[in-house]
Amino acid sequence: MRLKYFLICLPVLWMTCSSSHRNRIDIRIPSAQEEAEYIWRTLQDLPFFEKNNYTVALPSGGLINELKIKAIEGKLSPMDYGRLEQFVIDNVYHEADYRAGYEKIKSAQALIEQMIGEINPALFDWSFHTFEVYQVNLTLYGPGGSYDPEEGSILIFTTPEGQFKQYDNPANTIIHEVVHIGIEDSIVTVYKVPHALKERIVDTFVSLHFGNYLPDYRIQNMGDQRTDDHLTKVEDFKNLHQIVEGILN
Repeated sequence: MRLKYFLICLPVLWMTCSSSHRNRIDIRIPSAQEEAEYIWRTLQDLPFFEKNNYTVALPSGGLINELKIKAIEGKLSPMDYGRLEQFVIDNVYHEADYRAGYEKIKSAQALIEQMIGEINPALFDWSFHTFEVYQVNLTLYGPGGSYDPEEGSILIFTTPEGQFKQYDNPANTIIHEVVHIGIEDSIVTVYKVPHALKERIVDTFVSLHFGNYLPDYRIQNMGDQRTDDHLTKVEDFKNLHQIVEGILN
């Protein structure tokens, strides 16, 4: 599951990895307030997640159970958000719970930045959108990861033990989301690419461009394989816009 998301500007507890060169990813541990905001958005989207059989991680507790019921009934109120935020601050949030995931991403940072650096937008006859720095935000909740193509930010689910969904190596997921951001405006939005086909294009891009770096990367079985015969080598992505237009129009 990869939904766009938008963070409210709040005071944050954050960490960045320092080095002598400018990093391409900024790894951030959220504040309690930020995590509360993401849990709130997850609750608001709960009817969609349940309808589509997504597994959603949420904190435990009587208040959360109450808010889940109100979310399904469409009865969440601003007062509920205040209650949730205080509950997260008092009973849920522990900065140390994010440390293992943070350290695992940090250990993969050099590889992730190398792959980002090898994406050359000049080789495409369409606009692959890149950012100087991609913000990678950790969360313990929600259905998985997501990306914001306007901010160049990525939200990635982890556990207190430093586990990630789908892959042990978070580089797989992060570079996948970087490619999502790259094609969102000029391909997905312009040609109204359906979800399954979008995922297939991104998976094929990552597999062909970075398969040597990510031997355990897997192409998802999303059921839409219409681009498979057209995207068989790296050079084929030069005309991705024409390929997608031909398939969808």
